[in-house]
Amino acid sequence: MKNNLKFIDDIITKIKHDDTHRKLKSGHAIGKYIHINKQKLLNLCSNDYLGIANIKSETIEQIECCSRSIISDPVFGILESELAHHKMQENSLIYPTGYMANLGAIQTIVQHDDVILSDEFNHASIIDACKLTHGKIFVYKHNNIEDLESKIRLKQKRIFIITEGIFSMDGDFANLKQIVEIAEKKNALIIMDDAHGDFVVGQDGKGSASRLHVEKKIDLYISSLSKGLGSFGGYIASKNNVIELCVNRSRSFIYTSALPSKLINLALTRYKANREYYRKRLWRNVNKLKNGLKKSGYKINSESQIIPIIIGDEKMTMEFSKYLLNNNIYAVPIRYPTVAKNNARIRISMTSSFSDKEIENIINIFDSGISKFKLN
Repeated sequence: MKNNLKFIDDIITKIKHDDTHRKLKSGHAIGKYIHINKQKLLNLCSNDYLGIANIKSETIEQIECCSRSIISDPVFGILESELAHHKMQENSLIYPTGYMANLGAIQTIVQHDDVILSDEFNHASIIDACKLTHGKIFVYKHNNIEDLESKIRLKQKRIFIITEGIFSMDGDFANLKQIVEIAEKKNALIIMDDAHGDFVVGQDGKGSASRLHVEKKIDLYISSLSKGLGSFGGYIASKNNVIELCVNRSRSFIYTSALPSKLINLALTRYKANREYYRKRLWRNVNKLKNGLKKSGYKINSESQIIPIIIGDEKMTMEFSKYLLNNNIYAVPIRYPTVAKNNARIRISMTSSFSDKEIENIINIFDSGISKFKLN
């Protein structure tokens, strides 16, 4: 039988017993006032020390920020409800960035002496988050199910398997079906960062787990509002008790200012837009580019919109990037320490914005580059 999240209820009970439990208060912070349930209150908790929040720009609306533990604009709750539904979870919580979502959620949920199994290609924010826990960290070889299983220590009280949905440097998907099977067999919990798969793959863009029909098997989702939605921020989605614990114990949520409500409104507007139209355009463009690059002789192993062109040598990768720049293409060279030494690459991120003519031009320039740099 798979372990569950009942242990979190015990932690929350202890928080309540210690009189340190908090709930988010819904209201609006405007200037020196806070409005809660039609009550106008002097705000003695504002971070606007110099009182300059009312100074307006011709192009930027007034922005007032404070920690959500002080006051939480109702629009956060509206978007969090939508995101929870999107991920088929009970609740969600928005963080200022995806990095902070990883730091805050993983550090909060992993307890003393818990075991963490982390994919070696996981994002830096996951790596940093794991280091901040009191858990025992084991790194398994990238997407290697045998190595993952061999590193699980069954005597531990809790085991967390942490992976990305789509890996940001290689564009490949995690072997989620096999990971789920191991988690159920070994009584483990699954945390998945789906920043690059969310809103992009799966049914209605529900993400990498939806693509493989294992969306209900993920215990904690961590994702981004700044990629698929083109807005700003990060979020987590999970059971109600996980979100409640993070509201009460997640340091990167409590001890920082929340995103401006303007950005949350922007994310909400884009969430409710016709995302499926843009998603179809994206995958049409992805397939067109990949097919063209393959015909030119490039080895394309990516299954996603992230398409790495592996060159290897760091210097040649820099030269290739300059070649692209001279041909009006901006593609950043990715080198150590982001990737291993002698594994440098040009990382392409395809979007729905490109026209057929622009993609054909990109393919032609890469086609000339493969012979110029002797890459085949």
